[in-house]
Amino acid sequence: MSSYYPRTKDLARTRKSVSDSPPSSPSPTAKNFRHDRVTRLDSSGGDSIADKPLGRTSSYTRRETRLAALNKQEEDSSTKDYKKMYENALHENEKLKSRLQDSKDELAKIRSQLEKVTQRQDRISERSTVLDSEKREKQALEKRVSDMEEELKVLTELKSDNQRLKDENGALIRVISKLSK
Repeated sequence: MSSYYPRTKDLARTRKSVSDSPPSSPSPTAKNFRHDRVTRLDSSGGDSIADKPLGRTSSYTRRETRLAALNKQEEDSSTKDYKKMYENALHENEKLKSRLQDSKDELAKIRSQLEKVTQRQDRISERSTVLDSEKREKQALEKRVSDMEEELKVLTELKSDNQRLKDENGALIRVISKLSK
């Protein structure tokens, strides 16, 4: 044990400074002391866990094991936190994508409805235009039919006049032929 902790005045000062300093900010001397201890332990090679029998670990090794376990737990919890945050973000993204898709579908549906209404209005306006033109055509045809009916009446009168004149002409021709005999 003397090889690990040499008893000097410097060591006593270092221990005193370690105990006097607040735990959150160790003094530079304490840092050096810890660093020296760790380097000596690593360089000696005789203090490794494999060399000691089980159950006889130094307080330093037990402390290091506890710190490593705590660090691993912290890393695992932070990793889990990141994983959880990532999963939450993915879940939120999926929700937003779903809402966006729903909105797009609704927009497409509304656009198609708007197009149908516009086409109906166009057809209605075309129908009204067609109806107006059909009304004009119908009026023109009715006028033409009435004009033709008038002409037919005149033609009928002319035929009857013509037949009467033919009959009169035939009678006159008979009278003239009797007189000339």
